[in-house]
Amino acid sequence: QVQLVESGGGLVQPGGSLRLSCAASGFTFSSYVMRWYRQAPGKERELVAAISSTGSSTNYADSVKGRFTISRDNAKKTVYLQMNSLKPEDTAVYYCYANGLNGYWGQGTQVTVSS
Repeated sequence: QVQLVESGGGLVQPGGSLRLSCAASGFTFSSYVMRWYRQAPGKERELVAAISSTGSSTNYADSVKGRFTISRDNAKKTVYLQMNSLKPEDTAVYYCYANGLNGYWGQGTQVTVSS
């Protein structure tokens, strides 16, 4: 059974940091490109960051470049999103996505940036 389980979301003040995790099971994690998306209320889901299967290549949305870092640990079957200098506009539900022969979504984790 395929599972992607996100964790690490929560309420943080502007300028703060959070680290999201996405633990995978049920498929060959090391063969999949992994992505983080987010969806704010009333807005479309948008791609935030992506990382290649080996972790050697990453890319980011312009809105998060220099603030967010995506990484992965294939031994632990986990992908991470380190989010620094958070802004209120980063408030959204964050989802991880496994992009491969089949695509798999996690259930999402809420991130709220507010004072």
